[in-house]
Formats: sequence, C-alpha cells, structure tokens
Amino acid sequence: MSENLNTTLNGTQPSSCNNPTAEKVGKTVASCLVFLVSLAGNTVIGIIVYRTKTMRKPINFLIVNMAMSDLLLPIFSIPQSIQQIYTNYWLISGPLGQALCKLAYFLPYVSGLVSTQSLVLISVDRFGAVVFPLRPPLISSKLCRFFILTTWIVAMLILSPELVSSKLLEYPGGYVCVKRWNEVFGDTSSFYYLAAFVVAFFIPLALIAILYIIIFLKLKSQNIPGEQLANERQQRRQRERNVLKMAIVIVLGFLVCLFPLAIYWLLIVFRLNNMPSSCGLQNFRFFAYFMARANCAINPCICYIFSRNYREGLKTLLKDK
Repeated sequence: MSENLNTTLNGTQPSSCNNPTAEKVGKTVASCLVFLVSLAGNTVIGIIVYRTKTMRKPINFLIVNMAMSDLLLPIFSIPQSIQQIYTNYWLISGPLGQALCKLAYFLPYVSGLVSTQSLVLISVDRFGAVVFPLRPPLISSKLCRFFILTTWIVAMLILSPELVSSKLLEYPGGYVCVKRWNEVFGDTSSFYYLAAFVVAFFIPLALIAILYIIIFLKLKSQNIPGEQLANERQQRRQRERNVLKMAIVIVLGFLVCLFPLAIYWLLIVFRLNNMPSSCGLQNFRFFAYFMARANCAINPCICYIFSRNYREGLKTLLKDK
C-alpha cells in the first residue's frame, strides 16, 4: 500500500480541496459539540455507577467500560481532526509530538475495539438474563472485571501495528504524522486491515445479532399473563426488558455510526490503487470519521433516555452541585 493510502486509512490524507470558510466553521462547531457532549456524558456515566451501589452490576460495569473507552476517541482524535480542517501539518514537534502522533492513531482505534467487545459482553449478559433467568448470571461481577481487562489487552495487541508504524516526519512545510507500514511490516497492510475488519467488526456484530435474535425469539415465545405473576416478579421482568431495550438501542446506534467508516475502510482496501483522491472522497472520509466520533456522544444520551437509574443518578449529581 502506498504511503498516501496508508495516511488515508487513518483519516490524515492531505486535502487539496479549497473548502469555504463557512464549511470549515461548521465542521469545527460540530466537532467541538461532539467533543463536549462525549466528555461530559461519558464522565458522568462513570461517576453515577461509582456513586450508586445498587448500580454496581455487570451490565453497568460494561457500560462504564464503553464510556471510558469512548473518552479516548474524542480526546485523542477530535483536536487533531479540527487541526486538519485548517492545516495538514502537525503543530507539535519533538518527542512529545512523536508520542502524540502515535497515540492519536492508536488509542482511537483501541477505543472502537474495546466498545465492540463490550457490546458483545453486554449481549452475552442479556442473553443469560433472558434465556436462563433462573440460573446464576453468565457474567458475574468478578468475571466481569476480568473480561473488562481482557477487552483492553486484546484491543491493544491487535492494534499494536498502528502504534509502531505511525511516525512524525519533517517536510519542507512542517511536520506530518504519517504511516510507514512497509518499512516496518512489508507489503502486508491490505491483509492486516481486512483481517482487522473481520475480527474487530464483522465477527463481533454477527455474534451480537445471533444472540439478540435468540433473545427476541425467547421473549416472543413467552406467554405469561400479568394476572398470574406476583407484582415483584412482574416488575423485575419489566426492568429486564427496559435494560434489554437500552442495550439493543446502543448496538443499533453503534451500527449506524460505524457503518460509514466500515464502508470507507472497505473502499480503501479493495480499491487500493484505483481510488481517486477526489474532494468527494475526502468529504466522505470526514463524514465517516465524524459519525464514528459522534457515537461516543450518543451512547451516554441513550443511557439517560432509556434508563431511569441513570436519569435519577444524573438528577442527584446535579442537585449535589
């Protein structure tokens, strides 16, 4: 893969399009809004679960794990994205600039992969709660901590080539953060990105779809008149259904927001040398990455909309202020 296309895969391809000032301002405002909502929303999710003992359950631990991973993407990706709207050159040089160059294209991908694995674990947790309601949880609190640690280790191992191959280089006009994949790993980038797409996106989402289909069929087959249920049991079932709705909406939001980026990756991988560097492609690239970043702001909003516990936790937090 050429170096130019390597930078394209990371959303850093130099732009040759003359975007009007209004468009640049619009992109900047939208990016700042996503940054602020992501930062505030995901931080509050973690605080609510930490302060509310009754919410310290595996499902909420996994949601917090997603929230913490969703903090990485806006912090390390959005400032750099805003800078690229106005200049193609890296603003920080030296060892700090080199470190930020590597982290800016490593941690956002780690964030996405941790979120994907967390969604799989959430679907497994909901599968156990609905299909085997009388058995012990498939993911206990102790086991949940182990799985959370594993999501970060697996993500970092799979994406370690991104960390190694990113370098800050000096050009006549300034410093540019680029990919030097061929120098480190040879001509293997196409295979790596395709394999990473299958392992990190396709297989997890296929597994999630299978589990939720089974859950749906199980719920549909249940015919339990309300009169025959004790109030406590009926309320518990309703709470489980509400949590399930929230989990499904989180998955759907993830799919909608990540779909453009998945299409962009596949375009780059399969049309490697025939891909024209057009303004249309560059605009689609910005849209694809913007939607992926927007998912970090959408997730906490979904929690507040669908979960009374999170809404009450937010109200308590605001009152304490």
